[in-house]
Amino acid sequence: MRIDIWSDIVCPWCYVGKRRFERALNAFADRQQVEIVHRSFQLDPLSPAGTVRNHRDNLMSKYGMTEAQADAAQITMERTAADEGLEFRLVGGVTGNTFDAHRVLHLAKGLPRAQSRGVQEAVIERLFRAHFTEQRSIFDHESLTTLAVEAGLDREDVSRVLQSDAYADEVKADNEQARAFGASGVPFFVIDHRFGVSGAQPSEVFAEALERAARPAP
Repeated sequence: MRIDIWSDIVCPWCYVGKRRFERALNAFADRQQVEIVHRSFQLDPLSPAGTVRNHRDNLMSKYGMTEAQADAAQITMERTAADEGLEFRLVGGVTGNTFDAHRVLHLAKGLPRAQSRGVQEAVIERLFRAHFTEQRSIFDHESLTTLAVEAGLDREDVSRVLQSDAYADEVKADNEQARAFGASGVPFFVIDHRFGVSGAQPSEVFAEALERAARPAP
């Protein structure tokens, strides 16, 4: 069984949804037969590369929130993450263009099959944790390279990708595929090429979808 997961590194619900899905997968009897493929989705593809903006300011401009509403939204999101065993530090955090981060994820995906499974998972987890917990940059090449190497990628390979346009077409294709499926946001899960699950659903919803996909087709 193959599961494709579209997400964006700066999407807090994507990290929460990842944990909820993992809880369901860990309880799934055939979990050893499941292949996970992480796919790219940019929530703000027009954000200027190499620049960042305050996360709270972004909430205010994107959703028309007041400062008090944005502060409350950040606190609520941190509490939601804590319920899933995640530590979010959103206050004072920044956001930006994730195109290069997604290209690094495609580098991990492009490794030999046996290796790519573990490395792509390690890279996306490292980037999520760096952004939401450690408030480290995932928007500049130096920081991206350091994080990718910590997750198991080769420094020269990462530098080569970031200094070129490698995997740019793959990132764009992932975005287009998600929208072709009707996904306007993330996380978005496609299970066994048959079942779609949109959003950071409760673990029980993911568990039911896994069981449905495991049943023989009628």
